[in-house]
Amino acid sequence: MTDVEETTATLPLARKCPFSPPPEYERLRRESPVSRVGLPSGQTAWALTRLEDIREMLSSPHFSSDRQSPSFPLMVARQIRREDKPFRPSLIAMDPPEHSKARRDVVGEFTVKRMKALQPRIQQIVDEHIDAMLAGPKPADLVQALSLPVPSLVICELLGVPYSDHEFFQSCSSRMLSREVTAEERMTAFESLENYLDELVTKKEANATEDDLLGRQILKQRETGEADHGELVGLAFLLLIAGHETTANMISLGTATLLENPDQLAKIKADPGKTLAAIEELLRVFTIAETATSRFATADVEIGGTLIRAGEGVVGLSNAGNHDPEGFENPDAFDIERGARHHVAFGFGVHQCLGQNLARLELQIVFDTLFRRVPGIRIAVPVDELPFKHDSTIYGLHALPVTW
Repeated sequence: MTDVEETTATLPLARKCPFSPPPEYERLRRESPVSRVGLPSGQTAWALTRLEDIREMLSSPHFSSDRQSPSFPLMVARQIRREDKPFRPSLIAMDPPEHSKARRDVVGEFTVKRMKALQPRIQQIVDEHIDAMLAGPKPADLVQALSLPVPSLVICELLGVPYSDHEFFQSCSSRMLSREVTAEERMTAFESLENYLDELVTKKEANATEDDLLGRQILKQRETGEADHGELVGLAFLLLIAGHETTANMISLGTATLLENPDQLAKIKADPGKTLAAIEELLRVFTIAETATSRFATADVEIGGTLIRAGEGVVGLSNAGNHDPEGFENPDAFDIERGARHHVAFGFGVHQCLGQNLARLELQIVFDTLFRRVPGIRIAVPVDELPFKHDSTIYGLHALPVTW
């Protein structure tokens, strides 16, 4: 066991090659797989780059997700809330046993059975947006035509959020996730969206129905006598942001990657049964929310032969872990037949992504429908001219010009 104190250079987050992790990750994994790094927030933390170490940390009860703790490692400057605005933790910021109960209350909304019931409506949404894209001018921006509106509509209908407000909440989420805005701007966006959802939940509490997730949660709370307005606001906040930002970016990145790998795309076209395998590989390759696996130690604990002391932050670099040659043979190759579902793109342990079944379903419907209905689709500009989101904590594309 080692006890390391020195700090290396600031953790690199930009991907020099848009389809690969920062090259520094490979050096860290080879030379110092558990290493002290400086973060863009000014903090220092331990960086984990091996798949096994990341999974071990995420399954350990000795690491906390409490984002309000000064020990929690942040990728951006900490946002300071006004004293009259109490913090409302969402699932992602809770620890057991509070997290266990809160997740148990809502997990039934995301079962495979529930997702199958949503499938016809998602298919309808996808078809309508492809219809509109085909009827419009060429080239089209796939982000605006398909990638962003499909998951936004789906999560709005699931939650009971008016889609007519999508420009507002998409703008808020974009500013919250940007690395290039100030902490004050980020907090303003955060509070604006929180206030909006606070008012929405209040309205639903006055007239709750079984028609959407928030209404069902309100009725369930009344039945148990455990009404918690703040918890519902936090849940709505988390699901609204995660429900459209992540899937939207994966639609764009996945489409670009498959178009750039025609041999892999041909396999899907010949056998749509391989689409789900392709989705797993795309999730692994990009790992778009790579620092969502950050934690801090609540006790002295050893990870990968290195002592991490209580109160020290840990960044599980899941993008590095998903490219670990010990976990994946030839990890930088894009191979839809790899069959590697043990990736950590959706996290691992008790905080594994609640909406992963929904994300997989949306991606499957979009890819199968898009490549069937628009077989001649192609990227309209050179790939090196695409505006990748190197400026965001969730990786993706700002735009994807396509033609056919």
